Amino acid sequence: MRTHFARLGAAIFACALAIPAAQAADGGVRSAALLDHGWWIDPNVTYLTASGQELKLDVYLPTKKSDQPLPVVMYFHGGGWVAGRREGAALSAMPFMEMGFAFVNVSYRLAKVAPAPAAVEDTLCALQWIGRNAKKYNFDLSKVVTTGDSAGGHLALATAMIPSDSPLTHQCAANEPSWSGPYQNVAPKVAAVINWYGITDVADMLQGPNVRSYAVAWFGSMRDPDRLALARTVSPLSHVRAGGPAVFTIHGDADPLVPYAHGLRLKAALDKAGVKNVLHTIKGGGHGGFTAEQHVGAYEAAHAFLRGLGVAPAQP
Repeated sequence: MRTHFARLGAAIFACALAIPAAQAADGGVRSAALLDHGWWIDPNVTYLTASGQELKLDVYLPTKKSDQPLPVVMYFHGGGWVAGRREGAALSAMPFMEMGFAFVNVSYRLAKVAPAPAAVEDTLCALQWIGRNAKKYNFDLSKVVTTGDSAGGHLALATAMIPSDSPLTHQCAANEPSWSGPYQNVAPKVAAVINWYGITDVADMLQGPNVRSYAVAWFGSMRDPDRLALARTVSPLSHVRAGGPAVFTIHGDADPLVPYAHGLRLKAALDKAGVKNVLHTIKGGGHGGFTAEQHVGAYEAAHAFLRGLGVAPAQP
């Protein structure tokens, strides 16, 4: 699978080729220079220790302290739960920084370290880390957005939609200030999800015509019916309900790795529950690898969606 880093890099390169050099210097270089001038990164922050690993995240913040708390985007990289690194998706921060969001880029355990549902447990704990550290980083807990591509899109949806009383959050108790005190789930309610062609029905990828090796590998040696029951537990479609987070899905209708039907089924379920959502279809689009124009158009549409919710700042 191509990483979000590669797709965004290709889009930037294609856009640079499509405009005159002087205009690129005036526009693209200026925008990049202003980001360099106005932002800083707090890297390699440990948010959880699990399976003998320190799980890390990076926080992107404006250098100038804001009088108002900042909306924040949490990003989860793709790779079928078996591959990928957060560092490979670093450039995915840039569109959201331009929109006026703080950005948190999150690592999680892959299948070679721990099988399902470890990745979901980790991202739920990362959401709790947002809640615990809102004051330190000036996060607005009423304007939290999750996003990611492919398996990262699944994790963005699952993190936002799985109920706060789910047993999948119990691992996060290890982060309590006092290990002997009561466990409190301090995760904020997610306001919106920007889902880039994420898996919405995990069980569908374990059997039948849509079986995929990456999904089978994520569950390892677990056998039916346990693995199918767990697959349903970590599937976003299992957690659609009234009052859930708004969802903006980008999906190519020729995606060979995550069937377009996953986006269609999610939209139908969200519509039935009365949850605000949009399915932004990339005509002829595969599993990412969109054209520069398609990629930019998807971000512009997602930005308009977030502004309409009052989550993205009107003036970045």
